[in-house]
Amino acid sequence: MSDSAPDRSQALNRGDLLQDLASRAGIAAEHVVPYGREVAKIDLGALPGAGEDQAGANYVVITAITPTPFGEGKTTTAIGLAQGLVSIGEQAVLTLRQGAMGPTFGIKGGAGGAGRAQLLPVDRVGLHLTGDFHAVTAAHNLLSAIIDNHLHHGNALDIEERSVTWPRVLDVNDRALRHIVTGLGAKADGVTRQASFDITPASEVMVILSLATDLADLRQRLGRIVVGRTRQGGWVTAEDLGAAGAMCALLRQALEPNLVRTGEGVPVLLHTGPFGNIATGCSSVIADRLAARGMRQGGYVLTEAGFGADMGLERFVDLKCAVSQMHPRAAVLVVSVRALKAHSGRYRLVSGKDLPEGMLAESPQEVREGADNLLKHLQIVRGLGLSPVVAINVFPTDHPSEIAEIEAIARQAGARAAACHPVAQGGAGCQDLARAVVEACQEASGAPAALQPLYRPQDDLRTKIGSIAAMYGADGVDYTPAATRLLEDYEAAGYGDLPVLVAKTPLSLSAEPGLKGAPTGWRLPVREVRLAAGAGYVYAICGSLSTMPGLPSRPAAERIDVDIETGEILGLR
Repeated sequence: MSDSAPDRSQALNRGDLLQDLASRAGIAAEHVVPYGREVAKIDLGALPGAGEDQAGANYVVITAITPTPFGEGKTTTAIGLAQGLVSIGEQAVLTLRQGAMGPTFGIKGGAGGAGRAQLLPVDRVGLHLTGDFHAVTAAHNLLSAIIDNHLHHGNALDIEERSVTWPRVLDVNDRALRHIVTGLGAKADGVTRQASFDITPASEVMVILSLATDLADLRQRLGRIVVGRTRQGGWVTAEDLGAAGAMCALLRQALEPNLVRTGEGVPVLLHTGPFGNIATGCSSVIADRLAARGMRQGGYVLTEAGFGADMGLERFVDLKCAVSQMHPRAAVLVVSVRALKAHSGRYRLVSGKDLPEGMLAESPQEVREGADNLLKHLQIVRGLGLSPVVAINVFPTDHPSEIAEIEAIARQAGARAAACHPVAQGGAGCQDLARAVVEACQEASGAPAALQPLYRPQDDLRTKIGSIAAMYGADGVDYTPAATRLLEDYEAAGYGDLPVLVAKTPLSLSAEPGLKGAPTGWRLPVREVRLAAGAGYVYAICGSLSTMPGLPSRPAAERIDVDIETGEILGLR
């Protein structure tokens, strides 16, 4: 059972909270590096050795149906499920992405759960934590500076300036930095050229950090980053520029996972935060391997894949699991009443505005009308070789008849289903879901899931993209001439064996956010393709894509302050 609040407080006062958390996660005390009293780094000596068996851990991934602009509580459900497992007598560790500060100060919040399913300490989780994002920002921008310095000092590599694709990054939402000009002023101030800023989670350095298996792998991946081309058409890398070693030095400590806890004392490894649209959207390989070592005696390792099963889960299987060689025994598919009502096509939802009043009225019929989206995601989960468990995240405005309708739909489709109340009830409200997950893992334990990637490494890039489009339900793929030329160039340069991902809207199975349910009769439009050689994939961009969010008219930053008497940070959520 989880600790009571007084017990946790006493542990904190004794100064052994971190050792207790590490012990629960199966991590020896000598690997705990405290960052204050409530947060720690776990050094890489805790990683499993070569050939060490981790198969005894029950590895579970949490994904979702196509979300509304509000999100359906995937992280909150993951936290509640971890607490629910512990409350029924199981061991569990949760691995999650660290939330970016940009959304914390914008509209989304700190991505650390809510209510009784929340990560602690809230202020550290929502802000700097141990500085990993700052390390990524510094390493990324160091490469940016070295590129411009190389151009300024004669351009020995003969880089075509207009081919440079490496931006700068900042962990603040700032739309004014999407397009900039650098090098203005005197000749000594550098080469004048057009450039841009992305938000830090969109940095290739962030996804490299999340996929690296150790320090040597990190160093090699950083060296493979492609920043542009020469005038003769060759590819220019961070290694060519002599930048990769210093970048690795900046990231050495950031490679170590962060240890925090849930409100009920369940250990959480919070590590890396790659952008869910142009990257994997998953926490780190290192955190999952470390957690699996600690849970190898039958405990549960829960991890989350960004967005819905069409995006996050596919990348989790085709990219992350291909690196980690870890195979989940079950996939939890988070669904909500409001999401299925949205997929009925009756309502238009806008981020930052209240739900339409009619959407709050009791209507199992509207839930049934939106069920095609749930059924399609169940098909995707099974197609990737995983057993689905439907988690119905219950909101206060939901009606019992609507919950019952989702349960019936899921069970008619042959899936386990359970309602859960993570925000209002914490672990106690997620016990039914926890039992369903235990059953699914026990069923799979005799024959661990054989993951079914969508494509083979030797397939050409267009075949890989086409396989993903077919999984979405598209009739085919349309490429711009520029995208076609780049795909040919990537294959000619030896990048054709890389995995691919598709950057599209997360608000629809299609590339059009307004198409709800499980649309058919559409084609995937690939406008642009980009190479992330260090991370190890090619990504196809469909429609408009912004990697530097803007702030809303009333950003959350306006509500955040500090109590000058106690030093407590106020207004975080």
